[in-house]
Formats: sequence, structure tokens, C-alpha cells
Amino acid sequence: MEAATLFDLCSKFVWIPWLMLALLPRWEWTRKLIFHAWIPMLLGVAYLVAFYYAWPFAEDGNFSSLAGVMAFFQDPWLVTAGWIHYLAFDLFIGAWEVRDAQRRNVNHLLVVPCLFLTLMAGPAGLLLYFAIRGLASKSLSTVET
Repeated sequence: MEAATLFDLCSKFVWIPWLMLALLPRWEWTRKLIFHAWIPMLLGVAYLVAFYYAWPFAEDGNFSSLAGVMAFFQDPWLVTAGWIHYLAFDLFIGAWEVRDAQRRNVNHLLVVPCLFLTLMAGPAGLLLYFAIRGLASKSLSTVET
């Protein structure tokens, strides 16, 4: 397998759960596969595969400087791992947004733009969700009720 193959598979596959979150948020299979984190965990397996193929890492790569991080991302397998990291965590956050909105009775149509922005620009989508949730439910707390 090549890094580009795993990159493409994960990039295409992740659209299915995102569409389920946007279009079928209360469907039984959305709850089973996404709300229970099976799909983010599957992406986690792909992440570990990318790390396996990247080993050993670049000697000058590290997480303590921009140059060190850039050295890591010269390796196609580590770029793929980084991309899968985004895919998994953004999906996990998108699923949390939907579940949280359901618990707080936030209209799902208000959540859909947040999902799209979370998919495309993770933290910006989460920020938009918090803004909408704050206006809709008058609460910014992340504490479960």
C-alpha cells in the first residue's frame, strides 16, 4: 500500500459519516456507528497504519519547533497520518455537536452549517456551533445535563 492510497481511501470514506450526521442525525445506524465512535476508531486504525509505514521517523523531526514539525511532514506517510488525525478528530467533534444539539433541543438545521465548517476548518466549525448553541439554548457550558 502507498500513502496516497490510504489518504484517498480515508478522505473519500469520511464523507459517508458526515452525510449521516447532516442528513440522518437520529437514524439508528448514525447512533450505532458514529455516536458510539466506531468510525473515528476505524480512522484511528488507519492512523496507526500510517505511523507504522512511516517508522523510523526523520531524525530532525520533533514537535518542539515549526522546523521540526515541518521535517516530520516531509514523509508522505506522516502527512497521511496527520490528515487522518484531522479526519478522525473533526468527525468526533461533529458527532458531539449533533448529540449535544439534540440534548439541548437546538434545531438541527442550525447545526448543519456547523458540521460543514467543522469538516472543512475544525475549530472554526466548533466555534460557530458554540455561538449558535449559546444563542439557541442560552448556555455555553460543556457540562452534560
